[in-house]
Amino acid sequence: MRALVVRGRGATPAVEEVRLPDPGPGELRVRIRAAGICHSDLAMVDGTVAPAYPLVLGHEATGVVAEAGPGTRLAVGTPVVLNWAPACRACWHCRHGEPWLCTANTGASVARGETADGGPLQVTLGLGALAEEVVVPERAAIEVPAGLPPEQAALLGCAVLTGTGAVRNTARVNPGESVAVIGLGGVGLAVLTAARRAGAAPILAVDVAEAKRDLALAAGATDFLHSDDTLAKEVRARTEGRGVDHAFECVGRSVTIRAAWRATRRGGAVTVVGMGAKDDLLSLSALDIFHSARTLRSSVYGSSDPDREVPELAVALADGSLDLAPLVSGAIPLDEAPAALDRLARGEGARWVVTFPD
Repeated sequence: MRALVVRGRGATPAVEEVRLPDPGPGELRVRIRAAGICHSDLAMVDGTVAPAYPLVLGHEATGVVAEAGPGTRLAVGTPVVLNWAPACRACWHCRHGEPWLCTANTGASVARGETADGGPLQVTLGLGALAEEVVVPERAAIEVPAGLPPEQAALLGCAVLTGTGAVRNTARVNPGESVAVIGLGGVGLAVLTAARRAGAAPILAVDVAEAKRDLALAAGATDFLHSDDTLAKEVRARTEGRGVDHAFECVGRSVTIRAAWRATRRGGAVTVVGMGAKDDLLSLSALDIFHSARTLRSSVYGSSDPDREVPELAVALADGSLDLAPLVSGAIPLDEAPAALDRLARGEGARWVVTFPD
């Protein structure tokens, strides 16, 4: 089958022929219908999260069960959304209500299959979803209703679940609370959508690119602000001089985390959704931390339980109460995925989604 493969840190991804094993006990072979291209894929390419190579990229996808191994529950033909962090349900975090921190999901890459020349192959986060097919544990496949638009359903497994969970589970935004979202990629736009559904107001969208303005307003923002040295002043001008109740940082850089901190009111909360580099250090003064009484926290996978929340989001998508069309910049074939990664690195668009013929 064909897949998007990167051969080493900083190498240019390319579509290659690869071989996957047959599904074993408790495993499924899933034919991919659509897979999103995420900033985390860029982190795999540049080595930020230190995967092993050669590596099949992709971890955000929807598909159909094509083959079921012994002992599985899902039948062939079942539509599913893939879960890149399936909970083991047995570790300390799972038993204490934190499945998003499951200790069974710590590796950036997992060995599975082989390259066309017979060498060992790795797949991103146990999935490698930018491919015609994947072989995954059954617990990594979540059943969803049939008939969902695949280019939107694919986003449920990462961008939408992460953004929605950050608002609903981590920050617990209430109606009427003010929100700022810094960084308007797929996840940032999903945060805007979730903030609108939560009844937040105002909702301030922040990015360095003017081209993101229309995307932000379509996703739910009430205002668009440029990310520059005047940001804190501009935010306060729209919040009666206080700053926002909640700031969501969706870039993963210390400079934007500090910007979110400065834009938040005393007693407010900063939620870091973006994944940054380990050597990008954040500095805050001890006095500022005490005096501001702000909370700084991260949101891993939206602090969510995908097995419960992905089906809920899928129902909302099916009945029209969740509109994800603004998050999809375009549907493309697999051969165009390398170019879409370049566009993503330049900050162009929201989510580019690779689609596969039925």
